[in-house]
Amino acid sequence: MIFPPHDPAPLPEAPAEALGFDPTRLAELARWAPTQESPFPRDLPGFLQSGHFEPPPGNEILGPVEPRGAPNGLILRHGRVAARWGDTQQADRTFSVAKSCLSILAGIAVLDGLIPDLDAPVSHSVSDAAFAGARNGAVTWRMLLTQTSEWEGTLHGKSDVLDRGRNLQREDAVPKGWERPLATPGTHWEYNDVRVNALSLALLHRFRRPLPEVWAERVQRPIGGSENWSWDGYRTAAVALPDGRTTLSVPGGTHWGGGMRTHAEDQARIGLLMLSGGLWNGQRILPPGWVALSGAPTPLHEDYGLLWWLNRSGRFPEADRESLFAQGAGGNVIWIEPASRIVAVFRWLDPAALPETIARIAAARRI
Repeated sequence: MIFPPHDPAPLPEAPAEALGFDPTRLAELARWAPTQESPFPRDLPGFLQSGHFEPPPGNEILGPVEPRGAPNGLILRHGRVAARWGDTQQADRTFSVAKSCLSILAGIAVLDGLIPDLDAPVSHSVSDAAFAGARNGAVTWRMLLTQTSEWEGTLHGKSDVLDRGRNLQREDAVPKGWERPLATPGTHWEYNDVRVNALSLALLHRFRRPLPEVWAERVQRPIGGSENWSWDGYRTAAVALPDGRTTLSVPGGTHWGGGMRTHAEDQARIGLLMLSGGLWNGQRILPPGWVALSGAPTPLHEDYGLLWWLNRSGRFPEADRESLFAQGAGGNVIWIEPASRIVAVFRWLDPAALPETIARIAAARRI
């Protein structure tokens, strides 16, 4: 696999045919994909304030958010770009793709010995009211990483009840925000942004540095990423650090604003890092086995690993079952298929078109 040179050097490209694709079919896909635009309006601030995720007052925006750009994307194989469309250097909010970035930071914390045991309660190494008490004090790192923690409370002004009952595969199963009775930590899967933000807070305490600083030093620079990105916190999420600084704990999405703002080419580098097993051109960034662990399904959800979506159920029939997906609202996706050595990034693609997009790429693959 080719590791791209550092930005601002362009990502290496190769003819589609040389990378094992049917060039006609891949060109057709590159023309078709931009026509499948996300239903999220380009006025993202207005959209979030309109109450898309929940009605007032729970929809209050706490972090920065900007209007989004047009659809764009990249398809790489063996580290070379085979096709692209739109402006792939257009930096936009990437919503819950940031959750997978938090997973990468958790891997780095494991590598550094800051998290010696994923099954240890967070409260054993983090002193914060968010992890006090019988329930929250029993929550482990693995539970937070697999969305099975059943953490309870209000964090940065947002109650976990806002996302309680949320199930992205069955949005009509129960009303989101239903104050359902909580299960024992580790026994119920639920996609809950407040609980992911609790993981981010815990990682901040372990690194004792702003997580964007850690990301820049340990991920973005080693993989040669650009400077055109930010990871922004809520105005309500100030945390005092041991060195006297105050920083904002960053969220794992843009549900209430903030989160990761980045572009497709930097996200392609993240995909290549995962494809290479956490090594970048010989430099170890993630612990041995971390990528495999990230792709191991939790017993409570066969298509969910450590804040990475999976394909074990075959929800995308034309993708390999070992695929990894970082997926964010509005049609923001990094797809990693180890068997074919493909990394694809889709920005502002209608989620309803994702299965067909993957099928068209698979159909274009000759070998």
